[in-house]
Amino acid sequence: MLGRRADQLYWMARYIERAENAARLLDVSYRMSLIPQSGDARRSAWETLLVVVGSAKDFSQTHGDPTRQNVIGYVALDPDLSNSIFSSIRAARENARALRATIPTEMWECLNGAWLDLQEMTPDSLAARGYRNFFDWVKERMILFRGTAEGTMMRDEGYAFAQLGWDIERADNTARLLDSKYHVLLPESEDVGGAVDYYQWGALLRSLGAFRAYHRVYRDIVKPHRVAELLVLRHDMPRSLRACFDRIVDTLDGVSGRTDNQECQRLAGQLHARLRYGRMDEIFSAGLHEFLIEFMKSTHALGQQIQRDFMMIQ
Repeated sequence: MLGRRADQLYWMARYIERAENAARLLDVSYRMSLIPQSGDARRSAWETLLVVVGSAKDFSQTHGDPTRQNVIGYVALDPDLSNSIFSSIRAARENARALRATIPTEMWECLNGAWLDLQEMTPDSLAARGYRNFFDWVKERMILFRGTAEGTMMRDEGYAFAQLGWDIERADNTARLLDSKYHVLLPESEDVGGAVDYYQWGALLRSLGAFRAYHRVYRDIVKPHRVAELLVLRHDMPRSLRACFDRIVDTLDGVSGRTDNQECQRLAGQLHARLRYGRMDEIFSAGLHEFLIEFMKSTHALGQQIQRDFMMIQ
C-alpha cells in the first residue's frame, strides 16, 4: 500500500476516535460539575479538563474564565483548537475526501453528514439543546461511522491501518481519562469512599461505557483500585489499555507479514507485555499516575514509529 494512503486511513481513524473521546471527556467533566461543590472546586475541574486537552494557556488568553459553557463551547466547537470535536471531525473528513476512491461510499456519506450537521451548531445552540444530548450525538455518529467501516471495508491493509489508528487513539484517551480522575481530581482524604467519590468514579465508568461491565465483573461498590484494573488490565473490556494492545499487536503482525524486524512491533510488544503480565497492586505501589504518564509517552512514540516504518514519515 502507498505510504500516503496508509497515512490518510490511519489519521482518518485517529481523528474519528479523538472526536468521540473529546465528547466522552466533556461528558465526564459535565457529570462531575453537577455535584454540589464550591466555586473554586468547580473552576478547578474545568481547568483540569483544559490541561488534559493541552490548551489551558491558549484558553485563558482568548476565552477568559473557565466556566462550564465557555469550556464546553471551546473544546466542542473551536476551529482553532486542534483537539476540539469540530477540528477532529473536519480533519477526519479531509482525509476521507482524499480517500473517496478507496473507501466505501457509505463511510463518506456518514462522515460528511456529521460534518454538515456540526457546522450549523453554536455554543448557544449546544446549551439550548442540552449538553448531554450533544455529547451523545457525537458518540453515536462516530460509532456509526466505525460500524459502517466494520461492515463495508475489505479486510486488507487499508482496514488494518484504520484499525491501528482507532486502537492507538483509544488507548491514549482511556489513559488520559483515567489519569485525570485518579491523579488530578482525586478527592481529599476525608471524601474517599464517600458519596461524591462514588459519583465521580461512576461518571468516569459511564463515560467509557463501562459502568454495567464493572458491576457485572466485580458485583461491588465502585472502588478506585478495581476501576483502574478494569480499564488497564482487563482483556475483555473493549476500551481498556490491554484490549487495545491485544488488537494493536495482532494488527501489526498482520501488516508486517512473517517478519519481526519492524521497530514498531518491538515497541508494541514491550507495552503489550507490561499490560498482559502486569499486576494492579504492583502498578499502584509504583504509582498509577506515573504508570499512565509513561504509557502515554510510549504510545505516542509507537504512533510515530508506525509512521516511520510504514508511511515513510521521518
